[in-house]
Amino acid sequence: MDEDLLLLMENSYLKWKLQYMKFGTHDLNKGREEFGEFYVLYADLRTYPDKFFEYTRMSLHTFDYILNKISPCLVKIDTNFRKSIKPEEKLLITIRYLSTGMSFTALSHSFRMGVSTISTLVHETCMAIWNELVGIHMPPPTELQFKMVAEDYYRLWNFPNCIGSLDGKHCRIKKQKNSGSLDFNYKKFYSIVLQGVADAKRKFIAIEVGGRGKQSDGGTFHASVLRHLIEENKFNIPKPEKLPHSNIIAPYVLVADEAYSLKNYLLRPFPRSTLNVQRRLFNRRLSTARQTIECAYGILSTKWRILQKSIETSRENACLIIKTTCLLHNIILDLDGDADPDCHTWATAEFNHNNMQNVMRNSDRNPTRQAKIIRDKFMNYFYEHTY
Repeated sequence: MDEDLLLLMENSYLKWKLQYMKFGTHDLNKGREEFGEFYVLYADLRTYPDKFFEYTRMSLHTFDYILNKISPCLVKIDTNFRKSIKPEEKLLITIRYLSTGMSFTALSHSFRMGVSTISTLVHETCMAIWNELVGIHMPPPTELQFKMVAEDYYRLWNFPNCIGSLDGKHCRIKKQKNSGSLDFNYKKFYSIVLQGVADAKRKFIAIEVGGRGKQSDGGTFHASVLRHLIEENKFNIPKPEKLPHSNIIAPYVLVADEAYSLKNYLLRPFPRSTLNVQRRLFNRRLSTARQTIECAYGILSTKWRILQKSIETSRENACLIIKTTCLLHNIILDLDGDADPDCHTWATAEFNHNNMQNVMRNSDRNPTRQAKIIRDKFMNYFYEHTY
């Protein structure tokens, strides 16, 4: 290439770059370090733990723990044109977005940043939280961990050999380009399905995000990675064992509502039209055990209010946001436990009046004879061991 032409191109790019750096930051945002919410509030909030919790929906200890884990992923080098955004500011903005559901535009005004900057750093921070902490707070379950979960279910909820409660919820999203009606659900809005398994203490053992809104719970589960792992014996479920104080050998099972099909590893209630004394008792026990997943979703939607609104991002980013809230749910339970006030507010959560809607029900699709026998084993056990 001609040397003069190359020099002209380089000079043109430099002029464009300088012009962008000069005019790319809005005048309102140039006062970020003086008037931005992070610089005005953050240091003071840290001196008042109760106010810090109100602002972030987590304790100062938990915030600092997360910050310490993800800071190396968020550090950027200052340039001659612009100072980098501190990891603690990125985390605070992200937590504020998740806990309030504020729009990127509203956050950009509060923190004195561009809308695209807010959007980018929220995605970057959610990705860092997921990558750095999922292996610690939502690791793939082991056989030993499942046995510990089963012990908790028996001790806390009087349901033996139970390794988790399964359910799905719709999370509202904006209409995506070229998605057609795949994400349009029976409640007449666009959504992604979050399907989770909770342990006896309301933590998520496993989650799967991305199911199409038009699918039923059973359809979502049928298409899920979780089902394939279980049916291919890759989910580390322990081998069948005797139910407590009996000679009845039964498999370890998940419990779910009538939206799911009865399987050897998945128990659902008996249909109401077929109830007798024994079946009614079984349904009550199963319903009690199922409360853990409803508790988990109640706490989740109460604390992370982004789930009560339409997530105005791409489908891929919406999936990441939903996964991050579930992981944060586990982190807070691990670090703060019942000391977290939101853990006691789940009973007031409005499942059917916010945007985390139940997934469409479906009928039981021809359960196998063996699946019916397994459910009857639990039914007979409960009837024989009622005190």
